Amino acid sequence: MTVAQVKKVVLAYSGGLDTSAIIPWLKENYDCEVVAFAADVGQGDEELVGLHEKAIQSGASECYIVDLKEEFVKDYIYPTLKTGAIYEGEYLLGTSMARPVIAKAQVEVARKVGADALCHGCTGKGNDQVRFEGAFSALAPDLKVIAPWREWDMHSREDLLDYLAKKDIPTTASATKIYSRDANAWHISHEGGELEDPWCEPTKQVWTMTVDPEDAPDQAQRITLSFESGELTKVNGETLSPYQALAQLNTLAAAHGVGRIDIVENRLVGMKSRGCYETPGGTVLYKAYQALEALVLDKHALKHREQLGLEFSHVMYDGRWFTSLCDSLIAGASVFAEQITGDVVVKLYKGTASVVQRQSPNSLYSEDFATFGEDDVYDQKHAEGFIRLYSLSSRIKAMHNNK
Repeated sequence: MTVAQVKKVVLAYSGGLDTSAIIPWLKENYDCEVVAFAADVGQGDEELVGLHEKAIQSGASECYIVDLKEEFVKDYIYPTLKTGAIYEGEYLLGTSMARPVIAKAQVEVARKVGADALCHGCTGKGNDQVRFEGAFSALAPDLKVIAPWREWDMHSREDLLDYLAKKDIPTTASATKIYSRDANAWHISHEGGELEDPWCEPTKQVWTMTVDPEDAPDQAQRITLSFESGELTKVNGETLSPYQALAQLNTLAAAHGVGRIDIVENRLVGMKSRGCYETPGGTVLYKAYQALEALVLDKHALKHREQLGLEFSHVMYDGRWFTSLCDSLIAGASVFAEQITGDVVVKLYKGTASVVQRQSPNSLYSEDFATFGEDDVYDQKHAEGFIRLYSLSSRIKAMHNNK
């Protein structure tokens, strides 16, 4: 499809400087109608208020704001939680999980309005361009994809501000933007500013979602999480929807400074980047879920789930949600998740979330077997034969070497 053939584009719109500039740029360079699309994935009302008016002022013919909060948590966060996926040992995949649900909704809007192209504001350096376009390829291979940062000759915030000024389009953005942030119901990420130097400790102004652990309450707080078949159903005994439960955990854990990490990660495109992430509710959720897994899954099942989680962390991070590999891994994890039912008590204190109580009707833990006191169910003499068989290959090898 040539530039002249593009008639209507659906743009993933945030209202920020980049996408505000993209709307007039698309109309100027593609001579097309631009429909703005914004996803509510729990980033907060402050980012959504006035968004429709701003899009229209920038030149969009319409702006669709789609509420995806419950779908995001139930259909993307929960399946990922069941796999145990944590990217490079620390990152809880907040941005990665949000991209496929946003891309899917963007395609649905494009179909609804009869668009022939999709557009995003991702840069050519990041992971998100791959995540969006991978989803577009799987869901709408017939639609043209436009990525302005890979096409236009603007390279800085000053360039974008000058462009909007020439077009007489109002903006509240300024030439100075210290940090790049991305927020949703699961987390908020921070990049840029002093974080570009991994030797610089993050200042207090980096963090926006959680209380500084040093300033957190001196009194610990305990919260109870109840799970059914791998999904959180109650917080402190109150039945809540998936999004409501996560929002409640965010509020409780953020007040105690839980969920901060500062990492250097390997981007899919090859470079390393340094980022700070705040995932208060998600940190508590992972801790509680893993505590139930430890009760319920046997050694070999848990080992396999851990391997599955490692693979899935890369599938999610690399933008391969809409693939058969992703479906297969989720299906495997769901078999284990069917047994993850029970209650966990997590203690929040000064930036930490510690599991202090756990119970499950499917628990394999037996006090009768595990006790250090006298018992009538375990004959310790039986361990000798087990060890001889378990180490038989080592004994044979040693005998061979000693000949």
